[in-house]
Amino acid sequence: MSITGTLIVQMIVFLILVGFTMKYVWPPITAALDERAKKVADGLAAADKAKSELSAANQRVEAELAKSRTETAARLADAERRAQAIIEEAKARATEEGNKIVAAARAEAEQQTVKAREALREQVAALAVRGAEQILRKEVNAGVHSELLSRLKTEL
Repeated sequence: MSITGTLIVQMIVFLILVGFTMKYVWPPITAALDERAKKVADGLAAADKAKSELSAANQRVEAELAKSRTETAARLADAERRAQAIIEEAKARATEEGNKIVAAARAEAEQQTVKAREALREQVAALAVRGAEQILRKEVNAGVHSELLSRLKTEL
């Protein structure tokens, strides 16, 4: 055989091989490649969707954190206001109670003073009566009277 015949036979075999490949081998390969490309595209779309959902979830979390921080700050401020009110109320009660105690002590001191004055008056009256008795028992003499009066002064 000549080279031309071999070349023609090889061309015919090649064309049969190309036809067989295009008819039976190529469609499953392209289908598999198309399916794989679709899976990759779906995966990328799902990844993009998950990324956007993650971003949205992060924004919601940040919003909730900001909201909880605000609520916490408000609760702390409210608690501080309540504590200050309680402290002021306790101070007012303590001041009022102190004033009552001071007033009671002053009243008691006043009563004690009145009692002491009454006791002193009674003692002075008793001494005056005793002095008068002594003066009346003795004769009327200026020297004796001055002596009795000086003794009364020392007793008072």
